[in-house]
Amino acid sequence: MDMVNWLPEHSAALQDLRARGLSYSEIADTINATFSTAYTRNAALSRAQRMGLAGLDRPEPSLPGHLDPPKPALPEPPRIGRLREGRAELKSDLLRWPKSFTETVEMPQLRCAAVAPRNLSLFDLKRGDCRYPYGGDADGETMTFCGHPCRPGSSYCTPHFHLSRDPEASTRPVLNDAWLQAIGAI
Repeated sequence: MDMVNWLPEHSAALQDLRARGLSYSEIADTINATFSTAYTRNAALSRAQRMGLAGLDRPEPSLPGHLDPPKPALPEPPRIGRLREGRAELKSDLLRWPKSFTETVEMPQLRCAAVAPRNLSLFDLKRGDCRYPYGGDADGETMTFCGHPCRPGSSYCTPHFHLSRDPEASTRPVLNDAWLQAIGAI
């Protein structure tokens, strides 16, 4: 990464252009045209963050395909003395903290299977044993498996089979006539 030292007049121009509501791409283009530099959008954004300006409101992006209104011609580059006066006005807006979420969220009722697992390791599982996992959530915690006899056609025992299915979704047929017609099976 190439470290770029911003001259004070470049930083002053950045502050003034950001206060006018220009995007960081437009700011970089304007500074490059004015001072014959080669700043990128990301360089302007990073400098603004270091100056404490990045939290200012962004202008609304234009939608693709719509004509943007004509941009007014930019006046000559800003003077440093004038910007120092305007900087005090921006001070209150510099730090915008993220809004905290204060409303409580009701946790859904968790379902559980009414079966005491045998807690078998992966090596102890035999063909036809339930493979519903237990544990392994924390680092270093071993994962064990239910180990009860499986339901026919499933890798889970009957209580874990029902636990792993959405009761509302499993009552709807998966292959209805409209779906079969769409794929050309009917």
